Amino acid sequence: MKKGMLGAILVTALLVLYTWAVGGRAVALVRTGDPVAVAIGASVVLIPLVAIWVLVQEYRLAVTVQRMSNELDARGELDVDDLPRSPGGRVDRAAADAQFGPRREAVEQDPEDWANWFRLGFAYDAAGDRRRARSSLRTAAGIYRSRRSGTAGTSAP
Repeated sequence: MKKGMLGAILVTALLVLYTWAVGGRAVALVRTGDPVAVAIGASVVLIPLVAIWVLVQEYRLAVTVQRMSNELDARGELDVDDLPRSPGGRVDRAAADAQFGPRREAVEQDPEDWANWFRLGFAYDAAGDRRRARSSLRTAAGIYRSRRSGTAGTSAP
């Protein structure tokens, strides 16, 4: 089992435990019948619900990114991570920046191609910009899902 998967399972288990504990407290507050306690209990229920929603969205993104990766691999179009690294494992910034330009241009030329957004996401990741990497992967996933469902955002193979 990969380290990332183990971490995801651990965080999920902790979230379930947290939700159970907070949910129990919220129900206890609501059952008191006191208007202030009921309001607090109802508010407290929202916290684990939001946490669960965020977790589900992250798992959904992870599954879609894996499907996109598998599809690119099957087509022989999955990029190989061969960027030079420091002895500590960090990607060489100059090499990452050199890879970034063509990826950004590809997205500008065809913004409806999920594969371009996918590659841009990993170029951002290599450059150390995790926020933009995740945003690009979310865009790729949205286009990919809409293409699979046949609603919009189709791209040429």
